Amino acid sequence: MSKSPVLMSRRSFSWTLCGVPLSLPVWAEEAASMPWNQPATVARVYLASKQVHWPRPDLDVAKDVADVEARLKEVERKNAHNARFVGGEVLRADEEVKPWLAKMGDIDGVLIVPVTQPIGPLRALIDALEVPALFFSRPYATHAWSGIAAIRKREKKKLDVLATTSYGDLDPYMQIFRTVHHLRKSKIIVGAERSAGRQATMDAYTKHFGTAMTYLDYKDLKATFESVDAAKAQKLADEFTRGALKVVEPTKQEIHNALRFYLTALEIMKREKANAFTIDCFGTWPAKQMVAYPCITWSKLNDAGLYGVCEGDLPSTMTQILVTSYSGMPGFVSDPVFDLSRNEVIHAHCVAATKMGGLKGPSSPYIIRHHLETAEGAVLQVLMPSGQTVTVARFNGPTQMLVSTAEVTGTVDSDRGCRSQIRTRVKDAEKWLQNYAAGLHRVIFYGDHTRALDRMGRLMGFEVVCEI
Repeated sequence: MSKSPVLMSRRSFSWTLCGVPLSLPVWAEEAASMPWNQPATVARVYLASKQVHWPRPDLDVAKDVADVEARLKEVERKNAHNARFVGGEVLRADEEVKPWLAKMGDIDGVLIVPVTQPIGPLRALIDALEVPALFFSRPYATHAWSGIAAIRKREKKKLDVLATTSYGDLDPYMQIFRTVHHLRKSKIIVGAERSAGRQATMDAYTKHFGTAMTYLDYKDLKATFESVDAAKAQKLADEFTRGALKVVEPTKQEIHNALRFYLTALEIMKREKANAFTIDCFGTWPAKQMVAYPCITWSKLNDAGLYGVCEGDLPSTMTQILVTSYSGMPGFVSDPVFDLSRNEVIHAHCVAATKMGGLKGPSSPYIIRHHLETAEGAVLQVLMPSGQTVTVARFNGPTQMLVSTAEVTGTVDSDRGCRSQIRTRVKDAEKWLQNYAAGLHRVIFYGDHTRALDRMGRLMGFEVVCEI
């Protein structure tokens, strides 16, 4: 059965999110039922002409639609965690399109099912759509499939085409529609000073994907930190320390503060009804001047299918929300380190999830360390899995995604760079180096998600550019 990779039961969410089942159970309950965790609403619509020529002039349109409806019920049943269908009407004239869309209300996407040739009001429907649409063409249904790719490219429409006899081929698209919904209903808290440039970036992603973003003032974070239960934070710190392979540099107070920051973040996210948090911790909110380092908080949020992202990096935050919501794989925001002599790239950072192999899978071992660049605070050195393919991605604005793949050959234990490091072998390190663009960070996801990203790009309106 095809299921959402990040939709959890309330009980499992409580355990995963909070480390112990009694930690903030009310937020666990609320988060599991928040809008971003719900299935997408997809409107299905059939297009037919008043005078049928193809596939045969005596086609029984009503019977053909009924046959498809029966098959789509099975698709909906298999994908109940991903999408629910509404609509199902047959449109034959342009003037029917806008009333139909108004009737559908707040939808995440449209499944267009052609029945005849001529096709009916396809052009009017595409012109009126404000949400992604999949043109599902069964063999012999229509010739109109031949123009869909050209319309998408020429007019920058959020539109894809699928031509197949297999209704199972719709399954990954149901997952993508859920990702569309997830982005539309997600909310990012941005801990940073306000600036015109940052606001423009926030506005651009919100306009394209619908993702809400809100600033947080540092005084609010500090006040919340001071109000959270110190005893509960110590309980979490003790448990977190027991789970580590070892503690190297941090003091007990630094670890306590890190877990108290985690409770602080949960309280703020509960209040804001948000599922993502990023702080400009090397810029306008320096970590050395904050109440605690946020690194362990980000690791724990990412382990739970929520999002904690370093350095106020909105493109990486949006990349993580997109890919994790589809794949169930947490993202690892990295500073790449090139070594052309070995055709390798090391990915390093002081924030890594322990569940990089999947939200529902086992946790990797971790060591509690100081933040390497500042020699203070508490962060994780995660010993991530080796011998696997990873996808390396980053939004370069809301209409372009940079993508490549690599093979993880091992972890790196170094006193240079950042605490969590993986060594990867790439197809052509020199080509990537000479074409590198869009800032330093890349986001690493275990698994090869390039085909899914191609589909998401067509359906969600961004170009996928292979970096290597």
